[in-house]
Amino acid sequence: MIARISGRIIEKGRNYLIVDVQGIAYEVLIPATVMRRLEENPPAEGRVNLVTYHYFQVEPSRGLPVLIGFLNEIEKEFFQEFITVSGIGPRAALRALNQPISLIAKAIDEGDLRFLSSLPGIGQQRAKEIVAKLQHKVGKFGLIQDAKTSFQQALRTKDIEEEALAVLVQLEYKKSEAQEMLRKALESSPHIQTTEELLNEVYKQRKTR
Repeated sequence: MIARISGRIIEKGRNYLIVDVQGIAYEVLIPATVMRRLEENPPAEGRVNLVTYHYFQVEPSRGLPVLIGFLNEIEKEFFQEFITVSGIGPRAALRALNQPISLIAKAIDEGDLRFLSSLPGIGQQRAKEIVAKLQHKVGKFGLIQDAKTSFQQALRTKDIEEEALAVLVQLEYKKSEAQEMLRKALESSPHIQTTEELLNEVYKQRKTR
């Protein structure tokens, strides 16, 4: 069981790091919220110390070891709580955690289904299951100080989404259809910075359907 990784980052992808540990390179998958914090506060000399969740992904012809990285034990503990919800495995949880953990914990505690269902891969029904399983059990995770700059980014994204929705409605798309198009675009490209980029992503996705 690999519990921690300390080494130098030699490659960085959208949702992973390759970390060199004394000549051995490990691929570590990183939730989007953790990746943003690493980008906001780049580690000195590219060296990271990550707490890891290590599991085997079983496929028909092989078992694949997978590492998921966090900045501290409390983030990993929240992840482990999150995957106790029926239907949410490690890969689904990795994908869903694209907002600060403190905000997700707060939404669970308050039963905020709208916020939870906006997370990638989490629809209305799964959001209800998360609340039913974890409400009043994750309060301490709301104390994680991970939402300072990420919260501002979330607000900017919300403004951009509202502007893009207004444009699509003007173009005579049904509101529900436009909202679904925007949800898929943001899920595919969570780091979009402008309304124009968001609408371009919507167009690109519709073009490839």
